[in-house]
Amino acid sequence: MDSLLVLVPAALLLGLLALAAFLWALRNDQYDDPDGAAGRILFDDE
Repeated sequence: MDSLLVLVPAALLLGLLALAAFLWALRNDQYDDPDGAAGRILFDDE
């Protein structure tokens, strides 16, 4: 039971950190063009 006093807050903290990282990525336009890089590799720009 003592381990739950450590594991539950640790899990909540990790979940909040993951949520914060996801929201940061959304606000910094990291998901704007997911197919663009896949298409750009096929064309040779000179």
